[in-house]
Order: sequence, then structure tokens, then C-alpha cells
Amino acid sequence: MTSADLATRILNREPRAAARLMRLVDDGAPAAREVLARLSPHTGNAYILGVTGNPGSGKSTLVNRLIARLRALDQTVGCVAIDPTSPFSGGAILGDRVRMQEHAMDPGVFIRSVATRGNLGGISRSTPAMVQVLDAMGFDWIIVETVGVGQDEVDIVRLADTSVVVLVPGLGDDVQADKAGLMEIADIFALNKSDVAGHARLQREIRAMLALHRQARSDAESWFPQICPTRASEGEGVETLVETIFEHREWLEESAPLELRRRERAEHLIALIARTELHARLQHAAQTDLIKELATRLVDGQTNPYAAADQVLEAILKASS
Repeated sequence: MTSADLATRILNREPRAAARLMRLVDDGAPAAREVLARLSPHTGNAYILGVTGNPGSGKSTLVNRLIARLRALDQTVGCVAIDPTSPFSGGAILGDRVRMQEHAMDPGVFIRSVATRGNLGGISRSTPAMVQVLDAMGFDWIIVETVGVGQDEVDIVRLADTSVVVLVPGLGDDVQADKAGLMEIADIFALNKSDVAGHARLQREIRAMLALHRQARSDAESWFPQICPTRASEGEGVETLVETIFEHREWLEESAPLELRRRERAEHLIALIARTELHARLQHAAQTDLIKELATRLVDGQTNPYAAADQVLEAILKASS
């Protein structure tokens, strides 16, 4: 199958063609680049929803409920679910989609699980390309569920239009709630497992944190993050959460021109692709004789690690020119 044929099949919303390209993308196959280039002019129409939060907060169950609610509103949904990769075997269970089995036969839903492959930003390096594939297929919504993240793994904010941070009680004290990073990217807080002890306290802490941040901000027209209590296992609060997501979308469309948002996303995409390419070439360089030679010279005291790293970068740039 040629790249043109594969691109045409994806634009015709053929799931097998999309799955095939996503496999090529995730494997870093050079053949994927030409297909993605053909798809690029057909992207930019989907609304991207990022769902992130701590491990065990119920993100997958909540995403499953979000998909069901959006389908009830006659919206098509593509989903990329990120799972952690073993640092030892390199494998991943890819279990997020197990919680979404009820949508397996729905032609209006496409779910793809993908391993982080060691990426530390909460999403895999192939995630933006997979989002591009789903966008080209014409899905109304694309949900990106990150791997369980900490306080500074917030790459999702550069990819999503709306970012939902899922929190549950018992993961830290009020000092944790004030820390920068994950807490600052939220457009909406989904306080999940509302039946668990400590939920009311967590809600108070988040409201107090938001009040402090609001006083420190001079832009009165900016979006003020909303709090939505949920119990995803029972579907409680999901309808209100979806309504709040639509409210943020409406606010975003009124306050930021579409072209501006597309340009900002394009800037991040270009930078991400450049970093990914550089990382791949660095990994390749690590297997070359140059690295081994420089390591020997470093151990013998004939060079220093910074000069050695400069030589590696110079070799990569020379090979690329």
C-alpha cells in the first residue's frame, strides 16, 4: 500500500488504516512521515480534551463515562490513552482500554492505547501524531488520557484545548495543593471518588488555592478553573463535568481566535517533532563508536563530559546537513 492509498483510507475513516499508521508512528517508521504530511492539511477541526492526574485517580473510568456522554450528544470521539512503560523490559500492559470495552463496537469511537516508551511528560512522543491521525479522520472530539503524572509532567497542556485534572482525596496535604505544575494547568478540576472520606476537605483546599491564584492575577477576563465533584464508577457528576467542558470551549472560542490557537498548537508541534527527532538521533549516536571513543577519553582524563557532548551534537548536525 502506498502512502497516498493509506492517507486516502484514513480520510475515509477506515479504522484499520488508522491503526496501521499509528503502529508505524509508534515504531518510529520513516514511512509514517509521508502519510502524516498528506494528512496535515486535513487537520485542525477536532476539539482536543486532555485528561490528566495522579495515578489511581480514576482517569480511565472517567474517560469511559465522558465518551458515553459525548456519544449521547451525537458527538464522535477518538481517544489516545497513555500507559506507563517498564524501564526494565520496555513493555506496557496497555490496560486503559480494558475499562472502555463498552465502546469497542461503536463506529463513532476509536480508542488507541500507547506506551510512554520512557517519555517523562505524561504523554508519549507519538501522541501528537496519533492525535493528527484522529483529527484527519474527522472525529469531533479527541480525548488524550495521560499516564499517571506528578507535579511537573504537564506536556498535555500544550496539546489540549481543555485540560481536566482528576484528583482524589488522600494524595497529600494542603501544601501539595499549592505546588506549581499539575495544579496550574487545570481548566477544570474533576474531584473524583466523591464518596471517599476527605473529599470535602480536598474541595476546600482547591477552592482556597484557586482564590489565592485569582488574587495574584491581573487579568479579570481569564478563565477561572471550575471544580466538578464526580464519582466515575457510578457515573455521578459526569453530565455536569461535560457541561463545564462545553462552557470552557465556548469561552475559549469567544476569547481566543481559532487561527491564534491553531498557530500556538503548530508552534508546539514543530518544537516537539524537532525534539523527538533529535532524541532519536541521540539514541542512535549512543550506539556508535564515537560515544565509546569519547567515553574512553573521558575516563582517561583526556576530555570532559561537556566537550564530549558537544562533539556528539556536532556529529549529529553534520550528518543531517
